[in-house]
Amino acid sequence: MHRFEHNLFIVMRQVFSKVLTSFAKGIRFVVVGIGLVGFILVFSFSVPTTKTCDTVKIEPKPAFVVTGVEIPDNIDFANEKVPVEDFDVKESLERELLINSYWHSQTLMLLKKSTRYFGMIEPILKKYNLPVDFKFLALAESGFSNVTSPAGAVGFWQFVPETAKEYGLEVNEEVDERYHIEKSTEAACKFLISSYNIYKSWTMAAASYNAGRKGINKQIQRQYTGNYYDILLNDETARYIFRIVALKIIFNDPKKYGFEIRKEDYYQPIPYSEVTLKTPIIDLAKFAFEKGTNYKMLKMLNPWFRDNVLTNIKGKNYVVKIPDPGFRTFEKELPKEDIERIEKQSEQLVQ
Repeated sequence: MHRFEHNLFIVMRQVFSKVLTSFAKGIRFVVVGIGLVGFILVFSFSVPTTKTCDTVKIEPKPAFVVTGVEIPDNIDFANEKVPVEDFDVKESLERELLINSYWHSQTLMLLKKSTRYFGMIEPILKKYNLPVDFKFLALAESGFSNVTSPAGAVGFWQFVPETAKEYGLEVNEEVDERYHIEKSTEAACKFLISSYNIYKSWTMAAASYNAGRKGINKQIQRQYTGNYYDILLNDETARYIFRIVALKIIFNDPKKYGFEIRKEDYYQPIPYSEVTLKTPIIDLAKFAFEKGTNYKMLKMLNPWFRDNVLTNIKGKNYVVKIPDPGFRTFEKELPKEDIERIEKQSEQLVQ
């Protein structure tokens, strides 16, 4: 029995040894095969072939392209030629075209506002026989915003108090007609006509609107010339006409200067009716509610109101714009008890 087991053990060991030997040979074969394939691949990529191709470098595209601006060969202001054939004139105009073409947000906002306010200004220019280009003077002066300059000039046409009163505008704590678009436009027309009668040039009349007649006269006497494009002026006035002309060029063809604006993007005129005030108004906010609007809308259409009251001591007639019903929705007037509660709370805060 023991001998039989011994012989069986010897047979099994021999069989197992053969199996291991065969397995080892198989492993070696696989390893050698993998190594051979790897060598072939490395060799094939490292050895150059006769077929070659050029490397193409792809440049990243910029977010936007900055280019120069096209200056028209023939351009005029108020039917008076702008001599762009003169290098200094061309460069000055190019400067303002570049600034206003690439000052995207500002110029886009001016474009959007133009449809609301050009329609108010153009008929008055026509009434006084002024060239329509003067609408761009108001645009250049204020950007159609009721801004106040360091010198105290206010409104679309930027009148200082003295000049405003000289041309018939009322200026006081309750009423300031420098903020009245139509009346201030009429005052501007009168000023420009007076200047034209002096200089016989609309371009010089526009320059005098910026620098004042005294300033312009002084430079004419000093330099023996009355041609805007030949006279040396302070930097603001020297740029003034060119900025107006640049705005005219851009507004006449916005797309050419990079402004894609749809018809519906323009601000439309606010529809309104007019009422005449002949008596004092103690509370303009309450007056607004009585007319079917609110104080905010009343002041938006009548910015010449400078207070919440209109004492009207002299009994003048004031024409007030009231927005058409339904044009803008808003909350109705607060109940009387809420107003009284807020007044009491305000008094407590003051104390």
